[in-house]
Amino acid sequence: MNICVFLSAADLDARYTTPARDFATRLGKAGHTLVWGGSDSGLMKVVADGVEEAGGRLVGVSVDFLAAKARPRADEMVVTKDLAARKALLLAKSDAIVVMVGGTGTLDEATEILELKKHGKHTKPVVLLNTEGFYDGLKAQFRRMEEEGFLPLPLADLVSFAEDGAAALRYLEEAVASRG
Repeated sequence: MNICVFLSAADLDARYTTPARDFATRLGKAGHTLVWGGSDSGLMKVVADGVEEAGGRLVGVSVDFLAAKARPRADEMVVTKDLAARKALLLAKSDAIVVMVGGTGTLDEATEILELKKHGKHTKPVVLLNTEGFYDGLKAQFRRMEEEGFLPLPLADLVSFAEDGAAALRYLEEAVASRG
């Protein structure tokens, strides 16, 4: 399975890097391919290192203004002209999506992927990896959107929340297997 992971390229402390590394190792050991923003810095590097060391493939999609930070030894690396093309290609190259901790760029990617899913532009499973309760506020907001009628489909059909990497990977494997 090609698993797109949206996440930060910032250097973060162990409460975020350790769970990210665990998920990456699980992904690689299971024989899956990481599809990610291609950066060789911060949390993106931690995850790419973990997948690579566990035997998984790396497919990076960078953007021209960040190409200097792209991982030099990915199995495949594509550089797009802008962020919109990058997001579209990340989605096109993946079977499933995981959203890890991140800043405004990660939030932008997550909301665009969910908006496309809401409108039926893809049916890929999406899971928010809620490390250290990072997405508790967003989870509460999504629930309010659902309760107040802002979502045209049940929240559970749009996104799943996982508290750890094992649960996230299990959810994606089951969701993709059930799609046939």
